[in-house]
Amino acid sequence: MADPRVKVIKIKTGVVKRLTKEKVVYEQEAEKQKERVQKLKEEEKDEHIIRKQEEVLQESMMMVPDCQRRLWKAYEELKGIIDNESDMAENEDYMAAVKALEDAKPQLPTIMANMS
Repeated sequence: MADPRVKVIKIKTGVVKRLTKEKVVYEQEAEKQKERVQKLKEEEKDEHIIRKQEEVLQESMMMVPDCQRRLWKAYEELKGIIDNESDMAENEDYMAAVKALEDAKPQLPTIMANMS
């Protein structure tokens, strides 16, 4: 019978990987939007267009902290599981989870990354 811990590790690893990618995408999107707004201002486009694009920028920027909070929670859950299941250290899924934690660490807010 398959170890139920493996299933939990696989699921939590997938969540951490997805949220890590999601945060990077939101940051890239916000950066592109900043450039777009700046370009519109330089070209002295209509104020209404600029305001709307600034609203889009704000929405993109608001997603980053939300994504960081969700990533931190998922990171902590997976880290707790990994710490408690060290007897599985040779398991392929366990090693993938450890790698996912390492990959996610740079995307965590600095204060939180220092705590783990």
